[in-house]
Amino acid sequence: MSMENSQDSPGQILEALQSGDSEAMRDAAFSAGDMELQEAIPLLCKCIESENIGVQEAAEYGLRKIRGPQAIMALLPLLSSDEAPVRNVAMDILREIGVDSIESMQPSLRGDDPDLRIFITDILGYCLSHQSAVLLAEALLKDPEVNVRYQAAVSLGNLAFPESVNDLCQAMHDEEWVQFAVVEALAKIKDPSAINALVKLLPQSSMLVSSAIIDALGGLGDIKTIPLLFNSLENVSVALRHKIVKAIVQILSGRSLSLLADKSQERLRSYLLDALSDNDEEIQIAALQGLSAIGKEEASSAVLSLAAGLDPERNAGLYEAAIQAIASIGYNTVVRDALRSEDECRVMVAMEACQLMDDSRPVEEIKNLFWRVSRELQRAAVAEVAQLGSCDDMPFFLSIIDECEDAEVLKSALVFFGNQHTCPDVEDVVFSQLDHRYVDVKEMALEACINLHSASLNERFKDRFRSDSAMQRMMAVYALGRYSVTENLAEITEALEDADPAIRRVAVEAFLNLGGAAERYLPRLLPRLFDEDKDVRVALVDLLGQIGTSSVMPHLVTALRDENEWVRIRAIEALGVHKNVEAVPTLAQMLEHANPMVAFKIIEALGRIGGNVAFSVLLGMMDHDDPEIQHAAADAVAAIQAEQE
Repeated sequence: MSMENSQDSPGQILEALQSGDSEAMRDAAFSAGDMELQEAIPLLCKCIESENIGVQEAAEYGLRKIRGPQAIMALLPLLSSDEAPVRNVAMDILREIGVDSIESMQPSLRGDDPDLRIFITDILGYCLSHQSAVLLAEALLKDPEVNVRYQAAVSLGNLAFPESVNDLCQAMHDEEWVQFAVVEALAKIKDPSAINALVKLLPQSSMLVSSAIIDALGGLGDIKTIPLLFNSLENVSVALRHKIVKAIVQILSGRSLSLLADKSQERLRSYLLDALSDNDEEIQIAALQGLSAIGKEEASSAVLSLAAGLDPERNAGLYEAAIQAIASIGYNTVVRDALRSEDECRVMVAMEACQLMDDSRPVEEIKNLFWRVSRELQRAAVAEVAQLGSCDDMPFFLSIIDECEDAEVLKSALVFFGNQHTCPDVEDVVFSQLDHRYVDVKEMALEACINLHSASLNERFKDRFRSDSAMQRMMAVYALGRYSVTENLAEITEALEDADPAIRRVAVEAFLNLGGAAERYLPRLLPRLFDEDKDVRVALVDLLGQIGTSSVMPHLVTALRDENEWVRIRAIEALGVHKNVEAVPTLAQMLEHANPMVAFKIIEALGRIGGNVAFSVLLGMMDHDDPEIQHAAADAVAAIQAEQE
């Protein structure tokens, strides 16, 4: 930031800072900073106390730019101000510049005012200097005020110098308030010496401080602490044991837990199960992660009961961890019995876990429960069997097709059939559902037919293309295009002339499946550029844009004159994507009368195309009446400039 109307000389700047005119003082403060004018420091400090926010901010800017011992000495008295905002600004500046002259702050650290000593210990924590660490260590061990010692520990953690570990360890005999700060500081240092110190401090600490140490060790993740943590599991409170369990899981994440000796696993497993009852969700999640690695059938029971009592939306993280734990332990009698339960919460939990197991054994149980559960569970059950099932499950899905009225269930059944290429009669089943009364079921049946990719189904779609029903013809054209445009070219070409515009559109879109190879069929397609239906024209412009060769560019330029706005917009977008320079004059002419939406698209396209003409056109738009168009033009100009660099 700099002053818009700079003062001519240092003398004028100093005069303006004392003028009482807020605007002049603000500008002068910026100038003083830019010139690094030492003589302005006392006046800038007075400006910090101004009631005008702009003057305060400019003075702060100036002092940060000037820096140095003189600025530090001038700011220190502001730490004793009765006004909290003034103290806070002075503190913030000193945190940034204090490293310039740590010795300037040393007397305040040894003064009689405990509040001032707290402020200085805070500031020193931002002065990345070993001199700061020495002064903070002295304050930590010798200052008579506990809050100063606490802040000194926090600041040593911010500096994170390994040399401070011994001093921090000595402070562990201080009040509990300080001990917490010491533990947090050692955790931030992340040096082997700090980890060793935390380990040694654990046996001699209070329960609350021990809890903080264990959290720190878990966060540091040093595997060497595992033996100590295991040894600490006995003869401690339940709450502390749960913390230790969490730390062990944090350090030995994933499969590493399964590498423990059998006895250690058994011991840890019992503690993990006990930790599921903790009120801390982080501990519960850690316990679930541990059980995912080493849990057995009894763990499935405990975890399933926990999950069944949760609200999956309010406790999403915990619920997901529980489902994952059950799935990782695997399918067993506990999960089977849950699937047979009358409690639908337990059934849902078991089904969700089974879905992650990649195990076909639950399929029969899920099929059995389908007819006795609520609609929500029916939908979940059939979706799961559709994913896990095989040809052996055809009778189940056939019964659903015959007896079920729920569209979501029917769609899942069709997903199953669409994936069973080798099952007998599957083609007849899915094709018959093309006549279903629900549109979304018809659409899913169509996707199932396409997924089966059968030569006989291709022939049946050719027959259906002759239907009197526009819906059936449209589905037939869609399927024939997805199967093979070249093999079904006669029908798709004929569909380009269908009386129904939706069928003509689908026929055009079929050629999108060919990618660039669709270019060879342009003579058949180009008449649709003048189709009476705008959706057909939009579809063709999209196809031309996908082809993207020089032969289609004149036709995209022609589409710029279309009466429909969306046809023009798609053509503009395509010309921009392909950087068609020949389109620039036409696009420039369109800008003169374009509505805002089209104008934005043209500006974006010109920015992509680039070149001298586009650049000049965009420059001319930067004084447009609409500020949003000005902004868009500026962005487009910047894009062209970036291309040139």
